[in-house]
Parts: sequence; structure tokens; C-alpha cells
Amino acid sequence: MIQRVIATEAAEALIRRLQAQHGTLMFYQSHGCCDGSTPMLFVQGEMGLGPNDVQLGEVAGVPFHASVAQMDYLSGSQLSLDVAPGSVGTFSLEDAEGVHFVVTTRLWSDEEWRALKAQDDARAGGL
Repeated sequence: MIQRVIATEAAEALIRRLQAQHGTLMFYQSHGCCDGSTPMLFVQGEMGLGPNDVQLGEVAGVPFHASVAQMDYLSGSQLSLDVAPGSVGTFSLEDAEGVHFVVTTRLWSDEEWRALKAQDDARAGGL
């Protein structure tokens, strides 16, 4: 199964530490401009999801959401979640730790595109 969102070991370690402190968590990929396009980590239910939000995947057992518009933009690539030093002044839980989550992207190969389409078709068909 091809994962739309993956994480580095550093990101997974930080997620586990924050889960131990805060309980059940969720990610939301914001879609502002420049530094405003950052993955943000919240306590589950702290940020409401709307009908135009979708789950892209899961990292370290934490659901990773984005808006449908953002999903359309990101659909051609795999997201890789990592951690970088420095607070960026968001409401994300890791900000208090003096670090922030970052996402890099990698374009899908033709073979991965075909596999993703088959995956999505299987889900839509109830398999």
C-alpha cells in the first residue's frame, strides 16, 4: 500500500513524546502562503474539521488532514513529515518545544500513480 504521508524517525519520536503529554492527536496541513503552509499538530477535537477536509493518511498513528483544495494541490506527491529547529509561532503543539514540523514532497512515479489509482478505486468500490 502506498502511503500519501510518511514521517522521519525524528518526527515519529516527537509525535510519540507529544502523544504521551497530550493524548490523542491530529495533524492538519495548513494552506497559507509561505511559512503559513505548515503541518500543525493539535489535540484531537481542538480544531474542528469541516466537510471540505479530508484525511490524507496517518503518521505514527496520528491522522493527517488537509482541505480538499490542498489535497488537489498535493495529490501528485508524497508528503514527508520531518522536524526542524526553531519555533515558528503557530498554535501547533511542538512549537512550545522550540521545534516545528516541516513537510517536503516527492513526485509520484508513473508506477506509483497507477498503484494509487488502483488503491483509490478499491476504496471507492468498498474493498
